[in-house]
Amino acid sequence: MKKEYDFSKGKRGSVAPVSPGKTRITIRIDQDILDWFREQVHAAGGGNYQSFINQALREYVEGRSGSLEDTLRRVIREELGPRSSTAKRASQRARAVRPR
Repeated sequence: MKKEYDFSKGKRGSVAPVSPGKTRITIRIDQDILDWFREQVHAAGGGNYQSFINQALREYVEGRSGSLEDTLRRVIREELGPRSSTAKRASQRARAVRPR
């Protein structure tokens, strides 16, 4: 190591400039999630795990359709499935058979 370094032309700040449209932030991610993204990038032959996380977030955001209400209605319909229409018909038959 040199005994003396010349920092007279040094610049304060990050080493690599931030790309336009990008914002540098600090977030906390569970270690297992971070490990998974790093493993995926490594298995793919290299790259940037941060870009991969960004891509996954973008796909999630762009894949969301409709409002929360629409999503809840869809999930409820999927969960009830064909039983819902069967139960409805059974209820209608029961009303039709009841004496008044």
